[in-house]
Amino acid sequence: MNILDHEVILGLFRSNYLFFVFCVFGIAFCATWYFIPKVLWVSKEKNLMKTVNERSSHSLETPNFGGVAFFIVLVLIISMLQSVKTTFTGNHLIVAATLLFMVGLKDDLVISTARVKLFGQLSAAFFLVFSPELQLTSLHGFLGFYEIPDTLGYFISAFIVVAVINAFNLIDGIDGLASMAGIVITLAFALAFYQSGNPYFVLISICVAGILFAYLRFNFSRGKNKIFMGDSGSLIIGLVIACLTLKIIALPFDSKVTYLNNARLVYLASVLFLPLFDTVRVMILRILDGRSPFEADRNHIHHILLDLGLSHFKASFSLAILNVLVITSFIILSQYLKHNLLILAMLLIAILIVALFGFLRKKANDHKALNSFA
Repeated sequence: MNILDHEVILGLFRSNYLFFVFCVFGIAFCATWYFIPKVLWVSKEKNLMKTVNERSSHSLETPNFGGVAFFIVLVLIISMLQSVKTTFTGNHLIVAATLLFMVGLKDDLVISTARVKLFGQLSAAFFLVFSPELQLTSLHGFLGFYEIPDTLGYFISAFIVVAVINAFNLIDGIDGLASMAGIVITLAFALAFYQSGNPYFVLISICVAGILFAYLRFNFSRGKNKIFMGDSGSLIIGLVIACLTLKIIALPFDSKVTYLNNARLVYLASVLFLPLFDTVRVMILRILDGRSPFEADRNHIHHILLDLGLSHFKASFSLAILNVLVITSFIILSQYLKHNLLILAMLLIAILIVALFGFLRKKANDHKALNSFA
């Protein structure tokens, strides 16, 4: 028996599905754990460190090339997973990730313009949007819309990819936040893919979770092993999450998973709640202040928690738990509420969270005023 033969590997995969899941997680975790110290050594030898500015949540210069390890491990594992898949989705994802990795790496090294970043994101989106297995043909009854023209589906898919990539990139502001958010999102997707019978995408989701779990150890380090994922890392992880998002939308409406049949786009908004909520919130605040929605500031929700005195770990963990609670709320409510009522219920939850962070922002400002007065 030739264990490298495609049919042999496919047979082993079908008969040992969960074993493959644990193997993929273990390989992703161990490979990331191995490569990050190598990246750290090169970064320090070449003095490639992220500088500290007025918006930084850190006081020491730190390497920000964790994305290099992410890219190596992701391409390595997806290449192996192509042995158990008969479509080219993995190949499309590798090409898209390579394009976006180059854009992110350039930004980590010398800073890229917004135009270059957008062009890179659209180029990467091209390979996902036109991947047959990710094609958007229906909105599954969201706001009364079902089947949609192919052209409109391409535009919506491209918008989703760019929006998810940028939203994930924007929450990478403190230690652990982007990685914890990514773990929550990919594990939620892994569960949905497992229940709906899509093993290949379970493995992709678990791969990202394994990478991010290993990265947490280095991101939270207070010594010489500390590293940031950088734009090269956040853009790649955002891209994979966007790919998984498109696949969730593309699943047949008669999916075996009940909560995917009831307001599926709201389910996705719940899973992606943390990056989407923070991005929309800060953009609205900037517009209300008469500034550009793309202007950088310290209005992100993680900045609010830091100003209240929480550590990076506590702030990141609290926000990750918030995302879990939103996802859980959707799954539970979807069992009892019909489509329109479910949408209203989740909107109410979102409004309550907006009010909560409005209150916390005021409290944080009062806290800062008292400290400055003292």
